[in-house]
Amino acid sequence: MTSPVSLSPAQAAARLTEFTVIDVRGPGEYASGHVPGALNIPLDRLSEAVPALKSASARGALLVVCASGVRSTRACDILSAADIDAATLTGGTSAWEGEGRDLDRPAGSRTGWPLERQVRLAAGSLVVAGLLAGVRYPAARWLSAGIGSGLVYSAVTDRCGITAVLSRLPYNRDPRAVASLDATLDALQG
Repeated sequence: MTSPVSLSPAQAAARLTEFTVIDVRGPGEYASGHVPGALNIPLDRLSEAVPALKSASARGALLVVCASGVRSTRACDILSAADIDAATLTGGTSAWEGEGRDLDRPAGSRTGWPLERQVRLAAGSLVVAGLLAGVRYPAARWLSAGIGSGLVYSAVTDRCGITAVLSRLPYNRDPRAVASLDATLDALQG
């Protein structure tokens, strides 16, 4: 297994027409804005897409994108283990947009909070709640300790339990995502 090739937004933009772009964020994040032409295959559904991605990679290069580059790097590792070469966008859609590049937004989509911001709100709220409840019930401070430990674990392993939970909430899911994934896989096959 090799490390994925990382492309800056400028490098990716210059070659965008050469790539099949795969956005591995959740459907809600994808709907809030994605690299032009990107297809949505959430990271938690990537294993289902491996045969279709293998077909697509035989026809041309793959570029995997997420919000910051963390999930796309993980996706590239999964694809590499399946003998599929893919590049990742350094800094993800945040860097893409930060350089002034446009994002496609489906008609009628709403712009929600990015998942990272939701994680900060949830983790911070739980820590404060644990500390406040700890004034009356000292054992409640363990909630704050647990969240803090989880954040340290997340930083060390690059995996976040709060993100996994939040990504499954209804407002982070597009109700058309299942049909959309099936259509995406069909398009990648042929």
